[in-house]
Amino acid sequence: MPLVPASVDFRRCRLLGLIGSAALAAGGTTAGALPIRDVLSPSAAGAALGLVGVYFGVVLLIAAWALLGREIRGPEPPAPRSLLLVLALWAAPLVVAPPLFSRDVYSYLAQGAMVDAHIDVYAYGPARLGGPLVSEVAPIWRHTGAPYGPVFLSLAKVTADLTRTEVSAGVLGMRFVALLGVALMAAALPRLARHCGTDPAAALWLGALNPLVLLHLVAGAHNDAVMLGLLGVGLVAASGRWHLLGAVLVTLAALVKAPAALGLLAVVALRARGRTGRHRVLRAALTTAAAALTTTVVATAVAGTGYGWIGALKTPVSPQNWALTSVLGRVTGDLLHHAGSDLAPLAAPAWHGIGIAATLVAVLVIWLRRPRPAPVYAVGLSLAAIAVLGPAIRPWYVLWGLFLIAAAAPSSSVRRRVAAVSGVLALAALPSGGPVDTQQLALAVSGGALAVVVLWQVHQSTRQPAGLPGPREPEPSV
Repeated sequence: MPLVPASVDFRRCRLLGLIGSAALAAGGTTAGALPIRDVLSPSAAGAALGLVGVYFGVVLLIAAWALLGREIRGPEPPAPRSLLLVLALWAAPLVVAPPLFSRDVYSYLAQGAMVDAHIDVYAYGPARLGGPLVSEVAPIWRHTGAPYGPVFLSLAKVTADLTRTEVSAGVLGMRFVALLGVALMAAALPRLARHCGTDPAAALWLGALNPLVLLHLVAGAHNDAVMLGLLGVGLVAASGRWHLLGAVLVTLAALVKAPAALGLLAVVALRARGRTGRHRVLRAALTTAAAALTTTVVATAVAGTGYGWIGALKTPVSPQNWALTSVLGRVTGDLLHHAGSDLAPLAAPAWHGIGIAATLVAVLVIWLRRPRPAPVYAVGLSLAAIAVLGPAIRPWYVLWGLFLIAAAAPSSSVRRRVAAVSGVLALAALPSGGPVDTQQLALAVSGGALAVVVLWQVHQSTRQPAGLPGPREPEPSV
């Protein structure tokens, strides 16, 4: 039996999501990825209560999102403009909350300060910068170069310069950058959906109102928002008559994070669409490549960071991450170690190599199969393959493919499966961005269980409309 009735209206969904995001923000003030040097560091009891509050809010937000999906599939679905207002409403409490679910925003700020100080961010980690900001960066990233392109590092540099690397102001500045990316995503989704012949409201629901967007792109301020925003508007331009502009924008997205470069395949396909002859396809490919190369050279020269980001793509990953190939590498390595084999250290690199090969095969199959999928959908599936088969995975990596799948999925069943994955992954990270332990897991489950109880009470209270009499008691016989 569902926790709340299917007749819950749009206004109630909106309110439930707002309560969820407000609980998230409130809980984050003691359980989030707070500055280590904060003189108002919470007590253990406060952090525990905050963790319960965060997961209480997450479950409410997921429930509101799922119920909103029912409204979209109903006889009178809300208009895209109404959904954009819901996105703004749900995101508002998270804009002023501390960083949640990751400490990456501190790395961004430190890397921007390094560029501002003329330190090579590709040769050195934030530890080279020195100062109080370094202590806020997660230990694994303090001595590793930045894997990001010059476009994002330029944005981080401007933010660090304007905020004078003051931590709280810098976090708000980086979140503002992420919000610009989310705004571009929300603007691109309905247009891409119309081009692909799908429902714009359904695209917005899955691709922009998704809890993963709110938790990780808004609350976590991840630079994936900028990458996806530029990728989306670039594909919108390429879907019309602005193919060169589309190539430029998609290249700028790749100069934030490299996976977006796959969008150039869609630009070529869209430019060559409806044309016959191999020379026309070749001409489209050469024109797109020239635009991408020119954009890369100009953006790199303006940023002044050099091309070290190409070599920095091999930045090490956390040895305990839950990517498929990393898990297989750890299991294989342990088995070989217990067997006394000297090949144990090679297990993880071997599986990572297999993952890269499998990714290349998957991308080729996606683009060459018959019938060929729409270019936007093919890019979405390709980015999803990179996220799943790569050597590292984080919940927000799923958004790489999900964003375009939301706009171009050929059936509602695809959206439902992707939505189910999103709901599960929304519960997969702690608000502090640290590893999970038994006590924190128990607190998170308690917060989620409390939300389920509240939802059940809502269900019980709405089973019988207010003001209507219940069943009449039988009168006693005389």
